[in-house]
Amino acid sequence: MEIVKVAALGITGMLLGLLLKETKPEYSVYLSLAAGILVFCYMAGKLEYLFSSVLKIQEYLPLDTKYLTTLLKMIGITYVGQFSAGICKDAGYGAVASQIEVFAKLYIMVLSIPVLLALMEAIHGFLT
Repeated sequence: MEIVKVAALGITGMLLGLLLKETKPEYSVYLSLAAGILVFCYMAGKLEYLFSSVLKIQEYLPLDTKYLTTLLKMIGITYVGQFSAGICKDAGYGAVASQIEVFAKLYIMVLSIPVLLALMEAIHGFLT
C-alpha cells in the first residue's frame, strides 16, 4: 500500500500548492518541485530493488549486459523526462515540457538502434 503514501504526498503537495497559488503564486512552483522530488526520492529506494532483481535475472539467463544496460537507461530516461516535463508544465512552461518529452523519445530511439540491429542480424542468421 505504498502507492497510497505516494498518492497522499502528491495530493497534499497539490492542495498546498493551490492554497499558496492565491496568496504567493511564486512559492507554489517550489512546493510542486519539492513534492515531486520527495516522490522521486521515495521511488529511488524501489529502483535499488529493481536493479538487484535484474542482476539476479541476469545470473539465471545468459543475457548480454549491453542489452540490459540499454533497457535500464531507457527506463531512467523515461522517468527523468516525465518528471522534469511535469515540473515544467506545473510552472507554466508547456513548450519546454513538450521539448523535453520529444528529446526523451528521440533519445530512447537512438538507444534502441543497436538492439534493433542485433535483432535484425539474428533474423538474418535464421533465414540464411
